[in-house]
Amino acid sequence: MMKSSELASACAQHMFSTDSLSQSLGMQIQTVDEGKAVVSMQVKQDMLNGHQTCHGGIIFSLADSAFAFACNSQDQVAVASNCSIDFLRPALIGDKLTAISEVQYQGNKTGVYQTMVTNQNKQLIAIFKGKSARLGMNVLNRTSGESI
Repeated sequence: MMKSSELASACAQHMFSTDSLSQSLGMQIQTVDEGKAVVSMQVKQDMLNGHQTCHGGIIFSLADSAFAFACNSQDQVAVASNCSIDFLRPALIGDKLTAISEVQYQGNKTGVYQTMVTNQNKQLIAIFKGKSARLGMNVLNRTSGESI
């Protein structure tokens, strides 16, 4: 029988292998465990907005990816049913952003997760809150091309 951290890692790797967006943004899974995921990414030139700061949609995507790996870590397919984000300070080109997503509540069908996005100086960039909905399928038993 797999340990919870091994199951979480297997689920995250399975999902990441077909996650074109996270891969294209250069995201890297640092750690995963049951109900938790840490994902990082470096801010590049093509991620900047008109103010020459990291586009909010990119920061949201990083937080959302960490949330996805955290809420699917128990081999139960879960999707976002609601998300919100508070942007607290800008991220700049070259910054290494880290999103730490942790379960706050997980029921049979729904969960609530909080994701903190920080830069390399441990400054808080954004706080993301996501509500997940489980769909009654397993992450690892799905074929890689199968849609939800």
